[in-house]
Amino acid sequence: MISPSKTKGEINMIFADNLVRLRREKGFSQEQLADLMDVSRQAVSKWEAGQTMPDLPKLVALADLFGTSLDALVRPEAVVETKPGGTVQVVTAGQTVCVPAGATVNVVPGYEYKSKHTLFGLPLVHINCGYGLRRAKGVIAIGNIATGIVALGGFGVGVVSFCGIGVGLLSLGGLALGGFAVGGVAVGLVAAGGCAIGMYAMGGAAVASRVAVGGAAAAPVSVGANADAGLVITEATKMQDVAAYLTANCPGLCPALRWLLSLGAA
Repeated sequence: MISPSKTKGEINMIFADNLVRLRREKGFSQEQLADLMDVSRQAVSKWEAGQTMPDLPKLVALADLFGTSLDALVRPEAVVETKPGGTVQVVTAGQTVCVPAGATVNVVPGYEYKSKHTLFGLPLVHINCGYGLRRAKGVIAIGNIATGIVALGGFGVGVVSFCGIGVGLLSLGGLALGGFAVGGVAVGLVAAGGCAIGMYAMGGAAVASRVAVGGAAAAPVSVGANADAGLVITEATKMQDVAAYLTANCPGLCPALRWLLSLGAA
């Protein structure tokens, strides 16, 4: 038993020393322990500095995680004993798993943040990055798999998408699909990229149902370096020449889109 004469500060420091020792024995960093206990790294830092003590449910979870008794956590190191057997629920990466008490838990590095403020039932910002299929869903979503109004990540779906593989009204990425798509391979209503496919397309290789502009262009109205293009681009071709050709052959073309296509051929 702890002597009744011990102050709260002394008990805090005994707990802090035991926590640091047990954490290091398991090979956990403060960040990893924070993830396992579903608290912030700053909370773990305060525990280990003896500034605060966790509440009772967290103390129980810590005892189970380290395979020791609850009262042993606040005893001097010399009398701390571990107990065999049993399981403990560990929360990590948003999932709860059961592991044997006292077992070493390998935590996959990663980072997750979800804002408390919401819009349309979605968090304003959700960030979930790391190894594996980490999903982020929010107004602004950043993650391996991201879904939101603005999506950034490996694969994303959103109104605006900036991803390795992106789908959106405005999509930029290695492989981009959307209303306006820009990427290494772009497919969209308006597409621009190394290989562009769409109703209106411009790029190294452009294929379109209406207008294509690029190094190699294939469309009813085409501007390209290839010999069978409607307007063959040469060193003497100017932006004004392309604009005039598009105006003559596609009179209903939106002026802004005509300017953009002409710029792509310049």
